[in-house]
Amino acid sequence: MRKLLYLILMMMPCLAFSQIQVIHFNAGWNGANDVPWVEELTECKLKYIDIATDAAAAKEYKIVVVPTIVVFNEGEEVKRFQADISFSMQATKEEVQEAINEILMDQF
Repeated sequence: MRKLLYLILMMMPCLAFSQIQVIHFNAGWNGANDVPWVEELTECKLKYIDIATDAAAAKEYKIVVVPTIVVFNEGEEVKRFQADISFSMQATKEEVQEAINEILMDQF
């Protein structure tokens, strides 16, 4: 019984990992304001979309400024972080990771 409980607890991060997705939207022309720390986020799947080459995604996700980072849980948007008027991301890695951690805590 203890081994089974241990295995279930060990699987929980894997299950949560598959449900949380972070999409980093930017454009090739805005590479100077890219958000490199997005790749350091944990407990989530990461995806990058260049709206300069994927205008349909920009429309679908209602991207009005780049960069934009959107956190999804089970396909639903939970949190959005957008650049300021100078196209520079003001949110920190810690703020985005906190949003991910809150989703994980809510799953318990």
